[in-house]
Amino acid sequence: MSHIPPPRKRRVIHRFGPAHRRSLAALTTLALLLCACGDDGDAPEAQDRSEEEREDEQQPPEPRTVTVLGAGDLLIHSTVWQQAEAHGDGTFDFAPMMDGLAPTIGEADLALCHLEVPLGEPEGPFSGYPMFQAPPQLTDALVEWGYDGCSTASNHTLDQGTDGIVRTLDALEDADLGAAGSARDEQEAAETQIYEVATDDGDPVSVAQLSYTYGFNGMTLPEGQEWMGNLIDAETILADAQTATEAGADLVTVAMHWGEEYVHDATQEQRDLAAELLASEDIDVIFGHHAHVVQPVDEFDGDWVIYGMGNQLSGQHVVGTPQREGAMAQVTFVEDAQGQWSTDAVEIVPTWLATDPLRVVHLADELADPDLPDAQREEFQGAYDRITGHIDGLGALDHGAEVTPVD
Repeated sequence: MSHIPPPRKRRVIHRFGPAHRRSLAALTTLALLLCACGDDGDAPEAQDRSEEEREDEQQPPEPRTVTVLGAGDLLIHSTVWQQAEAHGDGTFDFAPMMDGLAPTIGEADLALCHLEVPLGEPEGPFSGYPMFQAPPQLTDALVEWGYDGCSTASNHTLDQGTDGIVRTLDALEDADLGAAGSARDEQEAAETQIYEVATDDGDPVSVAQLSYTYGFNGMTLPEGQEWMGNLIDAETILADAQTATEAGADLVTVAMHWGEEYVHDATQEQRDLAAELLASEDIDVIFGHHAHVVQPVDEFDGDWVIYGMGNQLSGQHVVGTPQREGAMAQVTFVEDAQGQWSTDAVEIVPTWLATDPLRVVHLADELADPDLPDAQREEFQGAYDRITGHIDGLGALDHGAEVTPVD
């Protein structure tokens, strides 16, 4: 399959903090004062406007819609970066590994990945499990695939210490990618990652990204620098989500690195925490990571949680079949006439890590190919059916979620 880079989406990345909100309020007040001072009645141009133009102005604006895509773990084992190095002929070219997903990622209004591992210097050294350090050239592929930003809070966030956090965020920033879940300084930690997403339906939509992990594999952040990585705490998450809303976010996404590894069922702790978080008016969707296998999707009063999206790209194909399965979740939000947002659709895109060479397969697209060899068809169909079963473990399909059909 040839490599087809996705269209670059129209989005602006901001990090909003309390000081920025005060500045926005001041600018808004100033603008209103200027408008009031300059209002001296209808200008001649206004008087000449046609009746049709006046009717158009009175029409309510079209409701805005936005699609937000979340994806599984990017767990860059040595087998992954070694293949990228071999293909790159002296550099690291990860892009061909996900050619089949790039169009889907690129078509989403906002696409968010989960970067589970820290990045190193361009010349290395690099390492895989258990103390990861991946080539920063991965960020070039993230952009080419169509991602706009990544969550970075995971149990491997501290694999390379605080220097690894700084290098990772530097590399993402250099690639014009947003990030949430870790921070280089205290000011950055206090700010909210917000994407201004342009749509065809009206004004840009502001989407916030939050990210948290259950721990750092027994390591701890230096005293006084706990703000460098976000740990799961319900009270903190709810407060951060409220801050995001106050900063102007129309929608708030939360990435959770949680659950039990290699177990398809969501734990009771996950389910209880999801219910608590989604009861908040400030949180609109939860994207789950860490289990390395696909877990169920569930709905709470119109808001959705994808407990675990499995691996997107990893070297865990040597562990077992479930670790080769993944799921991307594309969530469509719609705004009503009162400016309130709700979930309009949840589509799960099953993926599969093929080997020799490693590449991530868009299962529905591949299965729709009439020329697909029988052996691959059997393998891909089995993966598609298993993923669908895991996704529906809590009855998500009856509640309105959909799995990408094989056309």
